[in-house]
Amino acid sequence: MKKSVFILLGLLILFTLPGCGYNTIQSNEEAVFAAWGDVEASYQRRADLIPNLVEVVRGYAKHEAETLTAVTEARAKVGSMQLTKEALNDPATVSKFQQAQGELSGALSRLMVVVERYPDLKANQNFLDLQNQLEGTENRINVARVRYNKAVEVFNVSIRTFPNSLTNSLLLHLQRKEPFKAEEGAKTAPKVKF
Repeated sequence: MKKSVFILLGLLILFTLPGCGYNTIQSNEEAVFAAWGDVEASYQRRADLIPNLVEVVRGYAKHEAETLTAVTEARAKVGSMQLTKEALNDPATVSKFQQAQGELSGALSRLMVVVERYPDLKANQNFLDLQNQLEGTENRINVARVRYNKAVEVFNVSIRTFPNSLTNSLLLHLQRKEPFKAEEGAKTAPKVKF
């Protein structure tokens, strides 16, 4: 009798295990890590292009050293920050990473203002190619951020809904992931003056 109870209990556990969400949660977390890898790859692409852009501009605008230095320093700061899988659970670390990326974006914007002052530079084919590459890279970064946020949403929902929440609290103990948030001042539309 006892043996048949154990067999029955074992079969019950075997049939209910797939419905506990263990594998789903694991899969969703891996999707978050993969999406974060895409974000990092896009940022790396931008960081790799910046030295080329700076050199092209430097040849035309030697006296704009302050702007070029700001871009170079912002790129170096971004290059020194690496987020590990564990750091994705820490909102403060993710915020610092986003802030460094925002500083780089701001420095690049100032560089583009410098470019407006030099019509010859704007007509230079090397510069135009690099500018197109940077624009494409910024678009890739945005797409990667959106995909990351979607993966985070799916993961966070999977650990908070029943029965997955039970599995997470008893077995996995995984924390919510932080999505990308808008930078300070992003809600205010930029004003264009001619």
